[in-house]
Parts: sequence; structure tokens; C-alpha cells
Amino acid sequence: MSVFTPVEREQLAGFLSGFDLGRLIDHSGIVGGTENSNFFVATEQGEYVLTLIERGPSAELPFLVELLDCLHEAELPVPYAIRDRQGRALHELNQRPALLQPRLPGRHVDLTDASHCHAVGKTLAQLHNATADSGLQRRSDRGLEWMVAETQALSERCAASARQLLQPMSAILERLQRERPGLPEAVLHGDLFRDNVLFDGHHLTGIIDFYNAFSGWALYDVAICVNDWCLAETGGLDVRRAESLLAGYGSLRRFTPLEAEHWPDLLRLAALRFWLSREVAANQHAEQSSVLIKDPMHFQRLLEMHREVRLGLPLAL
Repeated sequence: MSVFTPVEREQLAGFLSGFDLGRLIDHSGIVGGTENSNFFVATEQGEYVLTLIERGPSAELPFLVELLDCLHEAELPVPYAIRDRQGRALHELNQRPALLQPRLPGRHVDLTDASHCHAVGKTLAQLHNATADSGLQRRSDRGLEWMVAETQALSERCAASARQLLQPMSAILERLQRERPGLPEAVLHGDLFRDNVLFDGHHLTGIIDFYNAFSGWALYDVAICVNDWCLAETGGLDVRRAESLLAGYGSLRRFTPLEAEHWPDLLRLAALRFWLSREVAANQHAEQSSVLIKDPMHFQRLLEMHREVRLGLPLAL
């Protein structure tokens, strides 16, 4: 991910002296994201990832540590906070909250097939099952209220064609706020794109980057996932891969009729959320050449493709 706050070797060596990880061998910044500063770190004891948290209140970081401990105990392939000699999981480096975690094996998959999607769906269901009754709670700072405000702001400055997409989304947002449908809830990853999942061949070896995790509708997490993993080259969804992801998920947590009713709107909502957040990031970091700016138009086009949703959820008979 992009490096907003650099870390010098001497600083990192001093930081690592509080752990039982041996001498620092090497470190390098990770390029590819938009929110936190991340570094690969190699020591005599192994390989790790250091993250400096750049966004969000530090008071919510204990939630992240507890969430990752919960998922690790449930035997999901996730990183977790390494404790120092005093048993502390949360640290500070260069005036930023810092976490040190194991580096998971595997690599990101750019060209996905049905087996990758099935594995992702199944693992996402495991994540939701592990957290549904955990008592862990965190409010999203990019939830419905944020989307309402950002949709209005974007509508005031965008082209007429974009406003035509945003107008019906405003109605959907208003209805979801008013009705608050009783869909199954869990802790959501919130950002389960291809660059946050690791594979060794077709074996899923890791889920990373839980910094956007929050409590909410499990189906919304599924929609976020489908919108990245199951895209056709010509736009819209690749039905075979989408059905595989949904089947993998449904094999461990059955979808409900109410979820099937709201599925099209949540697919649209997931596209809108990342259209808006990419617009915000593009405006904030326009003058910073070192920061990766992801194209907001990608999700604008996807939202347009979602005007008609033909893909349904697999419901148990």
C-alpha cells in the first residue's frame, strides 16, 4: 500500500528491539493501497508486515486487535497483532499507531476463475459465522449517513450523466435508512477485493487489511466481494464466477428470502460506496504523486451496469 509516513532503518530497528524477533535484516514500503502506510519487514525470526494507521480514530484499534484474535482462534488465515515483551499489541511509531503482524504466504490473483471465487465466498461465510455472535461492534465511518452526504456533494459537481445514476441511489439510501431491514449481521471485512486476498495456486492462504472492518449486514460484504471478484471483461458481472462465489458462501451460511429481496440494491450500494470513496481519495491526494489513486469511474460504470440485476441469490429449497 502507499507509504504516507516513511520509516528509516534506524527507527525500525529501535522499534523492533521491544520484540523477541531478532535483528532487523531488511524492510521495504508496500505500494498498492490508498489509506495506510505498510512495510515488509524481515528479521532473524521471520517475515512480517508493519502498518502505520493513517486514517480513523486510534481508540477503535483495540476492536481490530480483538477481531483478528477472534478470527485467528477460529482458524481463518488472517494476520494478527504480535505482542511485544510486555504483551502489548498496539504501538506507536513516527506519531502513528502501529501494528506488527506475520506476513502470510501466497500472492494476489489478478485473473480469477470460478474456483478462486468459490474459495473466497466460503471463507467470507466463515468470517461472518465466526463474528455473528461474537459481541464485537464497530460503526462504519462510511455507512449510510456518509453515503447520503457524499452522494449529495457529488451530485452538485458532477456531469448530468452521473447525476442520473445518483438520483435513484439517493432514494435507495433514504429507504434503507428509514426501514433498516432486519438482514443477518456480522462483522464485515468491508474491503475484500483481490488485493486483500492471497492464494497459493487455488488454495486461499490469507485475508489481509481489516482496517475497514465494521458491524453490518453480511450481505453487503458479499456484494462488495462480488463487485470485484466476479467482473466480466466487457463490464457487469461474470455469471459463472458470481454463482460460484455465492455457492461457496451459501454452503456455510444460507441466504434468507429477505436477503434475496434486497440483493440488487446492495450490489448497487456497494458500487456506490467505492465510487464515492475513490472520488474523495482522488480529491484529497491529487497533488501527491507518491499516492496510488484508483479510478472512481470504474465503480461509476459498474453502478450503471447494475441498473438491471439478473443475478439472484441461491436459496435453499
